[in-house]
Amino acid sequence: MPRMRRTTPAASARDRLRATGERVTGARVRVLEFLMRADCALTHPEIEAGLGAEPLDRVTLYRVLDWLVAQGLAHRVAGDDRVRRFSMAGDAHGHHAHFQCSGCGRVLCLPDAPAPGLDVRVPRGFRPEAVELTVRGRCADCR
Repeated sequence: MPRMRRTTPAASARDRLRATGERVTGARVRVLEFLMRADCALTHPEIEAGLGAEPLDRVTLYRVLDWLVAQGLAHRVAGDDRVRRFSMAGDAHGHHAHFQCSGCGRVLCLPDAPAPGLDVRVPRGFRPEAVELTVRGRCADCR
């Protein structure tokens, strides 16, 4: 199970959700609050398990996660294992690299390691929409 940061007040999650101008639902609050406490990007099953005694059904969880990404409150990164992982998008969550451990599979944001932005050269008529940079190796626990 992923390591968790100290509990962040639900009010903070509610405030972020209210700022979108969209409905603030219990499912959105719970998922966002959970992501705010996580110290790494989490898979759908990890989030599902971490929600505790009152889990959300899988479809609702997928929808909430996709909605959070669309609102810019969370971001999604795919690992080598083709599994999507989700993490909290911070206020300054711009372009940055990620680190994926080849031992345990954890994916961490590397906010101090900027990734190339959308200034990449692509063929004429093409328009880039996203650039991902993932550093692969072993984390301190898996050395």
